Amino acid sequence: MKNKIRIGALISGSGTNLKAIIDSCKSGKIDGKVVFVGSDNPNAKGLERSKKQKIPTFIVNYTSIIQNFNKNPKKIKIPDDFDLDDVLLKQSLFPFDFEAKKIKAFMITRAAAEAKLLEEMKDYPFDLLVLAGFMRNLTPYFIDRVNPEPENPKIMNIHPALLPAFPGVDGYGDTFRYGCKVGGCTVHFVDYGEDSGPIIGQKTFQINKDDTLETVKQKGLQLEWKLYPESIQLFAKKCLRIEKMTYIQPNNKITKRAVVKIVD
Repeated sequence: MKNKIRIGALISGSGTNLKAIIDSCKSGKIDGKVVFVGSDNPNAKGLERSKKQKIPTFIVNYTSIIQNFNKNPKKIKIPDDFDLDDVLLKQSLFPFDFEAKKIKAFMITRAAAEAKLLEEMKDYPFDLLVLAGFMRNLTPYFIDRVNPEPENPKIMNIHPALLPAFPGVDGYGDTFRYGCKVGGCTVHFVDYGEDSGPIIGQKTFQINKDDTLETVKQKGLQLEWKLYPESIQLFAKKCLRIEKMTYIQPNNKITKRAVVKIVD
């Protein structure tokens, strides 16, 4: 695999973006190879697609872990290196005034599942982890272990909206219901928040009066299948660099944000 990156993938469903990535690796549009596919969903159709391509697969059943915790929280296996206080301090998935008990339960159950993900992944060295329709938020516990150097991010996600607008699980639906004239998709690196990481690339499409939610989704998917491979190839060519940008807000508060610069 000289000059090719090793790509790991996590999915929850049909894996159409995964197919676009696999096909692009085969055609040479991506200088890489998919080395494993994991899922939180035992019934994810993308797993069968991967097996047909002779790509190793595994399953970590999040639903089962969460249900078992709800039945008996004391029986959940929490990883030895899990530090709840550290995770709570770093996370920005929930506001700090959110119900503490629910945040704690969320972080504990996800860390238990993520520890299993990490255990499965350790047999397959990889350079980039892509979330291809993986419908689970990652916690700082997982992110820090996959990505110990924040200035060199290696977890990538695709989102069905033009971030920072409409983060969350239903980007195309939110875009359509809001009445937007333009929709699109975004590829970004993953950070501690929900769809809040540095943006790598975006593509847009027009939303017409006769469009339905279904046609909006189809327009978006057609662009996703192009944008994701293009973004991964930029990573493979080492063209993506993280820089810290300083912003002065209207109240004169100074903030810093990580942004992606594309370099030759």
